[in-house]
Amino acid sequence: MNAPLILYQRDDCHLCDQALDLLAQARCPAFESVFIDDDATLEARYGLRVPVLRDDGTGAELDWPFDVEAVMALARR
Repeated sequence: MNAPLILYQRDDCHLCDQALDLLAQARCPAFESVFIDDDATLEARYGLRVPVLRDDGTGAELDWPFDVEAVMALARR
């Protein structure tokens, strides 16, 4: 079974909204949304990069902009 995917995002982020729409288009398996706004460690790591989709098992990450094909490839790993 694949490890869960995590979407790192911010509140009120139009790019994050676009990423969520793209994940729906890709029929992405269940994923966890993590908001970085109130976490200094996540803010330091992802602050300028969000949205970021991460495979929690492999550590592989997709920085925005990503596309349906890239999401599907990450989900299959």
